[in-house]
Parts: sequence; C-alpha cells; structure tokens
Amino acid sequence: MKLNKIKLPFKIKKPILALGPQTKNTVCFGEGNFAYLSPLHPDLSNPADSANFERIVKYFLKKRPRIIAYDLHPEYQSTKHALNLKPDTYHLIPIQHHHAHIASCMAENNLSNERVIGVAFDGTALGNDNNLWGAEFLVCNYRDFKRAGHLKEIPLLGAEKAILEPARVAAAWLYLIYKDKFLNLKSDLIKKIDKKKRQVLKNMYLSGFNSPLASSMGRLFDAVGSLVLGKSKVKLEAELAIELEKIATRYTLHATRYNFKILKNKDGYILDPLPIFRELIKDLKAKESEEKIAYRFHLTVAEMIRKMCLILRKEDKINRVVLSGGVFQNNLLLCLALDLLYKEDFKVFTHKSLSCNDSGISLGQVAVANLGS
Repeated sequence: MKLNKIKLPFKIKKPILALGPQTKNTVCFGEGNFAYLSPLHPDLSNPADSANFERIVKYFLKKRPRIIAYDLHPEYQSTKHALNLKPDTYHLIPIQHHHAHIASCMAENNLSNERVIGVAFDGTALGNDNNLWGAEFLVCNYRDFKRAGHLKEIPLLGAEKAILEPARVAAAWLYLIYKDKFLNLKSDLIKKIDKKKRQVLKNMYLSGFNSPLASSMGRLFDAVGSLVLGKSKVKLEAELAIELEKIATRYTLHATRYNFKILKNKDGYILDPLPIFRELIKDLKAKESEEKIAYRFHLTVAEMIRKMCLILRKEDKINRVVLSGGVFQNNLLLCLALDLLYKEDFKVFTHKSLSCNDSGISLGQVAVANLGS
C-alpha cells in the first residue's frame, strides 16, 4: 500500500486516525510531524471501496491511534465505522466537513494556527445546525470556526434525488421568485417538467416533505446549468457544472456580472442569488448565447467571493484567504476568483499537490482534531 507522506506545520500531540467522508474518501494517520494519506476510495457505498477502506483502517489501528476523527454526517459509512469503535479505547472527535476542507488546505500550505477567511464551496455536507451546507465563508483556524456567511438556503426537493434531477433545484429557485407564474416562463427546461410532476414538486416545496434545506454552491451551478442547457436530468453529480464551465470558456468578449444581494442577520451574511435568476431568465428570453450566460454566471460567483472577503477582512482584520471544496475544480471560476482577490491584495492559498475535492478531508480532520483533543 502506497501512502502519501505529508510534512505538517505542527506537531501531532497524540496519534490521530481520521476516517474521511463518504465519497472520494481517504483515510489519514497523523503522528509526530507527519500525516500519512491512504489511496482513494471513490465511494464507500461501493462494496469494493468499502472493503479497501476497512482494510486500511484496520492497518492504521495497529499503530494505536489515541484519537479517531470523523465527519458529522451520521449516514456516512466512515462515520458509522468510527462510532462502532470502542469509545473506551479511543477519543472520538466529530469534525465539520467544511472546516476540514479549509484546514486541509491550510496544512498543505504550511500555515500555522492563524485565522483565515475560508471559502468552502462544494455539493452538500452536514453543518452544525443539521442543515446541508455547501457554500460557506468561514473565519477559522485549526481549533475552531465561525460561519460568517453562506449562500441563501433552498429546499432540495426529493433530497438526494435533486442531485441527478437538477430541474428540481431550478424549480425551487424559480418558485421562490415567481410562485406559480414560473410555469409560464418561456424556458426549454420548464417545458420538460410535466404538469403532474410540477404539482408534486410544488407540494414538496410548500410542505417541506423530504426537502432538506441546503446552501450549496454545487446545487446553484446545477440550477443554472439546468436552465441554460435545458437539461432536467444528469447521470453524474457536477455533470452540468462541468458542461457550463466548458461553454463559458468559449466566450471571449466583454461581459458584466449578474446582480446579487448580500444580506445580514444576527448569525452573519447571506448571499442572495435571486437577482441572478431574474436577469438570467431575461437573457434566455432575449436569446443571448449560452456561452455569454455561462460566463456571466462564473464571473458573478467570483464576484461573490471578492465582496464577501472584503467584508470579512474589514470586520475581522484578516487578509489570508483559503479556497477549498470540489467546486474549485472549476478552473475558470478559480482563475476569475484569484484574479479578483489578488487585485484586492489578498494573500490567497489553494491546494497544491492534493485535490480541493473531498479526498483532502481526512487531512483536515487530523489538523482540527489535533487541537480539539
């Protein structure tokens, strides 16, 4: 078994075994000044991946870790595995997914326990409030974090079913804006949702049945991709986001961003994308090119990052920004965001040798658990 040995910017106080997330899983063992990252297990719901995961965990347990770190989500197989271990033998520490994302990037960039602005964009993972998070602005270090801002939450109609049927997410955003009038919008996507299903989705939205709230940037890309490309279903998660990036890179003329709002409540800031959808629908009605609409959307998300980081820098006197999460595999978005942040003189950190996706989560879990022990 080939392990990825990573030099840490801190010393591990007690040996830690981190069990990672459900998909793109890696297991990480931390001891001394090093972390040892296992090979990838693409999906723990797959029997072969699950067997390899259990084999590697068994290998690392022989090294006698004192601490077991795991994700908050109770349905992750890695979490269930952790909770089945003897609590009198190990100190079990749950770690919030997006905090782990930022901590992994900090550790990879040799940052000490200083506070940073963490921008964690991905699909969905469980937050501290038991809602699904996925578009998060954290003020954090390894020890703890504050959820300083996030995308406006939207119900995922049908829960996980909304991942492979992104029209459900688009419909939720449009219903929030237009109510029943959204069915009159001249959109290729709306035409593909039959009348019976429209009523079912509306009832789910109004009742909240099997529709958990999510602040997910991945799902926002799904909703926009579904509208722009006129696709109601996909075979793979992030399929539309990848296609949206591809067509956006073909746009070479000048374009302005869409509008959005930043609202403040007692808990922090909320990014409200409803103006994006209003303007995007106008673009579709005016028959603007897919390339232009896709590019404008990417530019808008990059501008969201810039504006939120400016607000948090002013409030918290922090100039270091850490970007992590699977959405940043989108090279166009990453480049646009970096360009805007560098122009504002932020010091920005991204992943180097590790991926920004969930494969780095276990390293972040080690980093956080080390100070939480």
